Amino acid sequence: MVSKEFTPKKTICKVRLQIPAEWAEKEAAVVGDFNNWDPAANKLEKKNGGWETVLRLKPETEYKFRYFLDGERWENDDEADRYELNEYGSKDSILVIGDGN
Repeated sequence: MVSKEFTPKKTICKVRLQIPAEWAEKEAAVVGDFNNWDPAANKLEKKNGGWETVLRLKPETEYKFRYFLDGERWENDDEADRYELNEYGSKDSILVIGDGN
């Protein structure tokens, strides 16, 4: 699940990412161009019956991302704004952050 909430001044968008518990047994991370595709940068926590994290992203920007699960497999978000082919022949999830209006 992807949910977006802007701060009152609309300078940051808090993006909550949630995936089902069964997607990963030991660990889950969200990686993308917002963290230089670093699997250690944004780990998801196991809570509320799944895995989740909150990212603080800039408005009026698009971000490519994927989930890296159990240190071995990649998955896209089922609720991404869209998907784009990447250089590896698979697709990346795209997150579109508007201006908050």
